[in-house]
Amino acid sequence: MKEQIRIKVLSAVLGCLGALSCAQPKQDIEPRQYVAYKTSESISIDGVGSEASWNNAEWTNLFIDIEGDKSPKYDTKVKMLWDDQYYYILAKMEEPHVWADLKQRDTIIFYNNDFEVFIDPDSDSYNYYELEINALNTVWDLFLTKPYRDNPVILNDWDINGLKSAVTVQGTLNNPKDTDQGWTLEIAIPFAAYKTSYFHKNVPVDSFWRVNFSRVNWRHTINNGKYSRKKGEDGKFLPEYNWVWSPMGVINMHEPEKWGYVYFSSQEIGGKDSFTIPQDEKIKWAMFGLYRAQKSYHNKNKVWASKISDLVDKDLVVDGIVVKPALESHSTGYNISVKSPFSNKTLIIKENGEFSEIN
Repeated sequence: MKEQIRIKVLSAVLGCLGALSCAQPKQDIEPRQYVAYKTSESISIDGVGSEASWNNAEWTNLFIDIEGDKSPKYDTKVKMLWDDQYYYILAKMEEPHVWADLKQRDTIIFYNNDFEVFIDPDSDSYNYYELEINALNTVWDLFLTKPYRDNPVILNDWDINGLKSAVTVQGTLNNPKDTDQGWTLEIAIPFAAYKTSYFHKNVPVDSFWRVNFSRVNWRHTINNGKYSRKKGEDGKFLPEYNWVWSPMGVINMHEPEKWGYVYFSSQEIGGKDSFTIPQDEKIKWAMFGLYRAQKSYHNKNKVWASKISDLVDKDLVVDGIVVKPALESHSTGYNISVKSPFSNKTLIIKENGEFSEIN
């Protein structure tokens, strides 16, 4: 029997394929999970988060470096709630120098220190949403048809209609003469903004969304009493820090299959619920690993592999069960499919990274 490997996220079939980074991803990175409870309390979006529901909600684990191998310089943590209209997010960021200068909506907010939200409601890595906000509460929201690796259409003029957000600073904004404690960001995202049709019922009751959060932090300098990003001796801006809730393994947030899981429990905040990642999701992680291996194979050989054994020489094991992927080549690319031993669904990934399932 071939040597077996246990699939965690993308296992040993990962390759150097990120559109924004060609670093080898770290292995055995487990997506983080959070149970968001329902609230019947009216939440005031004021950047404070003083309601009883917020007090009862748990913080996430502290953010980690995006590659998953070291702890950030400053702490970041998040709480989440929801009701029939909104997905609520409360982010608390430790920062001794709170500054921002970008004031125009839909400018490139990550040129300031910022907080970012990534959401893929149906967990297929296509048609997902990004939101960035700085300490001035300036918003950049956009819609992507697919990850950068697959040449997406990016709708920069798309807006989250009905978005609410507020910032409070524990210190003084843009004042280099003192030391701050940090800043707090409170967000309410209307579920209706993510509807794909008029009759689409997309409030995720007792189900999950793939979600991740990122915090971009720059080294800074002070000129004439104003903060700005710091440059190196070569005149180029020094690289930013990327701190995230669920580590990616590479410096690239745009791999939605690696994001965390937020489970929207119908229980009222203060209850006790649990969430287990579905086994089909773990098969999906393995399939995206094969997809990356196919891209790597094509980059090297200029043709797609025609056999699974060209991509991986070990059995793929999910929760102790060997899964059997099949590869079908066609004139424009390929399909990789797996008949799930857990749900009997057929899971499919195509050469463009599009994922689907058939009952």
